Amino acid sequence: MEDDWRQDSARRAKAALVNTTVPNAARVGDYMVGGRDNFEADRKAVRALIAAAPVAATIAPAASAFHQRAVRYLAAEAGIRQFLDIGTGSAAGCRTHEVAQSADPCCRVVYVDTDPMVLTHARALMRSAPGGVTAYLDADARDPAAIVAGARETLDFGQPVAVLLLATLAFIPDIAAAAAVLSTLLAGVLSGSYVVLYNQASDLHPAIVAAARRWNQLSSKRVTLRSRDEVASLIAGLELVPPGIVPICEWRPAPRDPRFEDVVPVHGLVARKP
Repeated sequence: MEDDWRQDSARRAKAALVNTTVPNAARVGDYMVGGRDNFEADRKAVRALIAAAPVAATIAPAASAFHQRAVRYLAAEAGIRQFLDIGTGSAAGCRTHEVAQSADPCCRVVYVDTDPMVLTHARALMRSAPGGVTAYLDADARDPAAIVAGARETLDFGQPVAVLLLATLAFIPDIAAAAAVLSTLLAGVLSGSYVVLYNQASDLHPAIVAAARRWNQLSSKRVTLRSRDEVASLIAGLELVPPGIVPICEWRPAPRDPRFEDVVPVHGLVARKP
């Protein structure tokens, strides 16, 4: 049956809150990977970010490629069949269910976001392969207990789950709060589950500091850069999948991935819950 958001009063009310005059992180990412679900405020923000730090233009395409490689590794090599993608963002880059279900059509994916535009497009475009499942949860990353409770309607938490936090924790400024979110999520999943995350880096390229400062002037959803040591502290107790915590373009690069002259200033990792 067609999912018609217009029949849901709560979703209609939330959609009315979409503000096209201020930049939005999901729409900015969409524009930076060639998507069409963005507005002039988003495009203007991208131009400002790149003017402040040209290296910022590498982040979205590199992040999309990392996302694909990590999901492909989990589905094709690690045997994961369930994915909890928190902070779904744009569908123009990598769609978790498409990559996972290309390895096994039975993979089940729950997308989590609070952005009404993201969720509307996800429901319309991100359809599961036969035999698999995709579901969509309107929940805030800062409420991990609600996320786990909602995801239980689709995922079997008696089996391993891959938790994807792709830039999501960068929008939680306090590192203790970010660690608490991850800790709660991990407490809800079985041993043998995985975490995939990346966070814009404070210690890989000096110019990115200027870009982050400019973004935080433009948007109320502030980004927090983190060092490699800070990212490592978030996943203390987990088993890192080689090559560990590295710039995202260096995590198991594939031949067809985009190539960049400079380091992409984002730390990325895949880790396993022992």
